[in-house]
Amino acid sequence: MLFRGVLLTLIFVIGAAAGPRDVLSRARQLYNSSQYDAAIDAARQAAKTPEWSDAAELVLARAYLERFRLSGNAGDRDAAREALKQTRPAALSEDDRVELTIALGESLYFDDQAGAAAEQFELALAQADRRQPARRERLLDWWATTVDRQAQSSADAVARALQSRIVRRMEDELQASYWLAAAARGAGDIERAWDAAIAGWVRLSPLGPRGADARHELDALVTQAIIPDRARAISPASPEAAASSMRSQWEALKKAWS
Repeated sequence: MLFRGVLLTLIFVIGAAAGPRDVLSRARQLYNSSQYDAAIDAARQAAKTPEWSDAAELVLARAYLERFRLSGNAGDRDAAREALKQTRPAALSEDDRVELTIALGESLYFDDQAGAAAEQFELALAQADRRQPARRERLLDWWATTVDRQAQSSADAVARALQSRIVRRMEDELQASYWLAAAARGAGDIERAWDAAIAGWVRLSPLGPRGADARHELDALVTQAIIPDRARAISPASPEAAASSMRSQWEALKKAWS
């Protein structure tokens, strides 16, 4: 609380000494630093100036969405929705319009509207600059998560079609190691899931520490889902022996490509 108090004091001082544009820039910096409480306070201040109100409302909505994601406080989700309703796309820069589309998708997802959220993320993918790989990777993860959520509540035939949709998208992107393997498994192609996981691990290897989270997710997918499924398919009578062999292969691969 002391740290937040210092930040709020700093925001007040900046607001008194700097123009609204500088306060908006500070709000964005705070958001990018995951200091969501302070970002909200700064964005509220910037929103008082009509010229910057739309961009400020967007920062406000994004900060509220991140706070909801972390805490599950319904008030933050509702506040984000209200901020998004105040944001006029025509008043935003091209880059901010993409962020608005993403924020609308996140809001719909948190409202349990996975299908509608997927449509928003699909639109954002068409607009997003491919020269911003970090943003595109985040957006791809959101899109795949929403389509996967749809698949989980759909009949088998529809679920397989949705998982195949993820596979096709990830093939085009050539970078989403986890989702290509996960979607292949969801579509019923367990051999491709196994091969995609191996290829994905190798692709992640050059990233070093930056790829640690992705490797952790892929490892969990392989050990907890793909190996058991593939073992049952290969050896229905004794799946544990087949699983043990595959775990040894997987560990050897990880050691070779660590």
